[in-house]
Amino acid sequence: MTSLIILATGFLIMFVGSGARFAFGLTLKPMAEDFALGRGLLGSTVAIYYVVTAVFMFLAGRMIDRYEARTVLAWGLAISALGIGLIGYASAPWHLLVLFGLVFGVGNGIASITPVSIMVTRLYPQRAGAANGIISAGMSAGQLFMIAAMALVLVSVGWRSIYLWLGIAHLALMPLLLWIPRDRQPTIGAPAPVPVEGMSLGEAARTRRFWLLLVTYAICGLDDFFVSTHLVAFAQDKGLSTLFAGNLLALMGLMAMIGVLWSGIWCDKRGVLFPMLVCFVVRVGAFGLILIDQSSVSVLVFTLVFGLTFMMTAPLTVIAVRNAFGNRQLGTICGFAIMIHHASGGLGAWIGGIAFDAHGSYDIAFAIMLVSSVVATIATLALKREGIERQPRAAA
Repeated sequence: MTSLIILATGFLIMFVGSGARFAFGLTLKPMAEDFALGRGLLGSTVAIYYVVTAVFMFLAGRMIDRYEARTVLAWGLAISALGIGLIGYASAPWHLLVLFGLVFGVGNGIASITPVSIMVTRLYPQRAGAANGIISAGMSAGQLFMIAAMALVLVSVGWRSIYLWLGIAHLALMPLLLWIPRDRQPTIGAPAPVPVEGMSLGEAARTRRFWLLLVTYAICGLDDFFVSTHLVAFAQDKGLSTLFAGNLLALMGLMAMIGVLWSGIWCDKRGVLFPMLVCFVVRVGAFGLILIDQSSVSVLVFTLVFGLTFMMTAPLTVIAVRNAFGNRQLGTICGFAIMIHHASGGLGAWIGGIAFDAHGSYDIAFAIMLVSSVVATIATLALKREGIERQPRAAA
């Protein structure tokens, strides 16, 4: 029973954190109008957030290798609540940069997929793919339900109230952390202790598979957060209503929930590489479609198809790292891979903003994402030759 409560806690942390992260994309256009800003500047704020949260995802990985999960997550939730909750009171553009880009970036990076995925992998070592699929589905569910609710708030009372409620939601999660055991590596229900064989980060960095894995995660982040940041504004530019465009982001979350659950379950049965390959091949088709046709129907189809791949690699991260480099510094190496993913995501958000400001459209940015997805497909095929599906091995 306790193990299920811990899994549910991880799901809810991802649920709230995801909804808060994607709120900025939902409110991008009204914030730009309210502060008389170009989208490039707001895209830069999102880019700073992703860089900051990426660094702290890596640090969270190091912390989870050393400290209790409940302590790490409590700090992350408290800092997140402070940063996101005060955005509703912002009166100058630099307030957005500090509160969302820096403060919320720190908190959301600590209370992130890195410590939660390590926590549930230790809890369910034999079913790690499915367990990580469930918590990753929390991110998708947060995007689905919270964005849908926030879209209603946006059209009813404006964008500022959204952020106050998000701050309260983060604080409401903190009592759930009391269910997490105080030991550093919970093993409730685990059939055997988690081994510590494997490579350090430095040893892993001297292998070809490490860099191939980083390429795939960097490109995944580039695509993910370009789309999540700019999809609503892009849809509004194409004539869709504010409410409908906002719900596209929620619809993308619904498709993502299906994608991550399938990815995690398949990973336990057949390995990590096939879901990864499917992710990037489907993205090539989605970006190709939206470059050819940008009608309302195509925007909807793009949302559904890309949404199926959105965050599909999230439940695969810890499994791929464990298989490739062992358990010795699992949190640290996972944190590094996720850091690269999110830092590249910041680049994607920034590219979208400056492309629109320069050309009045997102076509150049969509073309960049198409090419990058082709590169990621090739990198994934190269990983297969590296034997990443095999079980972890100790460093030589």
